[in-house]
Amino acid sequence: MTTTTHAPATSRSGTRHLALAILALAMGGFGIGTVEFTMMGLLKEVEQGLNIGTPEAGHLISAYALGVVIGAPVLAAVGARLPRKYLALGLMLFFSIANFASFMAPDYGTMLVSRFAAGLPHGAFFGVAAVIAASLVAPTKRGWAISMVMAGLTVSNVVGVPFATWLGQNYGWRLLFLLVGVIGVVTLAMLWKFVPFQKPHADASFRRELGALKRLQVWLAILIGIVGFGGFFATYTYIAYTMTDVAKIPAVWLPLVVALYGVGMVVGNIVGGRIADKSVMGTIYWILPGIAVALVVYAVAVHWPWSAYVMVFVVGAAGAMLVPALQTRLLDASPDAPSLASSLNHAALNVANALGAFLGGLVIAWGWGYVAPALVGAVLALLGLGVALISGAVERKRPLAAQGPAA
Repeated sequence: MTTTTHAPATSRSGTRHLALAILALAMGGFGIGTVEFTMMGLLKEVEQGLNIGTPEAGHLISAYALGVVIGAPVLAAVGARLPRKYLALGLMLFFSIANFASFMAPDYGTMLVSRFAAGLPHGAFFGVAAVIAASLVAPTKRGWAISMVMAGLTVSNVVGVPFATWLGQNYGWRLLFLLVGVIGVVTLAMLWKFVPFQKPHADASFRRELGALKRLQVWLAILIGIVGFGGFFATYTYIAYTMTDVAKIPAVWLPLVVALYGVGMVVGNIVGGRIADKSVMGTIYWILPGIAVALVVYAVAVHWPWSAYVMVFVVGAAGAMLVPALQTRLLDASPDAPSLASSLNHAALNVANALGAFLGGLVIAWGWGYVAPALVGAVLALLGLGVALISGAVERKRPLAAQGPAA
């Protein structure tokens, strides 16, 4: 088993060092989340700056997502024999350079390549960061530690994205990439100083990491994320249209809507980490139907402004609660290939993003209205619950501990 588990620090200095190590890992997530989500709000400026159409601008987001899906398993497996601290440093350096390249990209083609490159380390960084965080605490606190790392991503939606959007709209959209590149450099310094060195497992290898893909439970966990979380993205992708066209909220208040969604994600991530420590699969069993209910209520509540504000927060919280449990589940399903298994969660969430956005757009194109994506999301959450129940049934017949090595 590659994950080294330490007892929680009891001294004040030990607790402070643990907090700083997790903060360093979360800072990387903050930078990644800021650039990923701000791009959606700056598409108009990007179109004008590169003299391209809306579809071409959208391809820049797709290129990043494709980089995440490809890079997550490949880079995690390639870096298997590296000490985790060095792998995290290398991935963050790669991410920073790619964003500086986007800042300087002279044309659309170069920008497309740099956005794809920036996506490559995304999933692998979150994967190794989750493994490092989980190894620094007692087994009963793994969900909490992982949620604290993921807090960087959720907090970026409350602080980083609004600020970067304002910066890009007022002083030039390219400054987004300069800002994120600087955040990456700060993260590198913090990782170097505060994250402890851990030797790689003697048996770690590219082949051993890829062996995780032979396990049914790993694929079922990935499928839970793709299907169950697709509903979250089906709703989030079209939230601006829903708020202005259905709730009749003035466009000037959309930053508040996005902030409420982000605050909900922060709260949900923290709560999800706590309850995942009590029961990983139990959390998944309860959160998925909870998401379905929240989305159905949201579909009704968005017809009135004040109830719409409330449900935006609730939907953000419900969706984010699921992430720490999914991350922990993948670590449980493949303990001897933790970096790859953990990184696959983020590849799955990016596929969920594409799936949710596609299905949501499809029902809108059919004329079902801007409320329809939330109902599609509710169905996806229930389908994800079905996959989770299958995973649980399989585990009862063959416990994870009896599976043996991944390769």
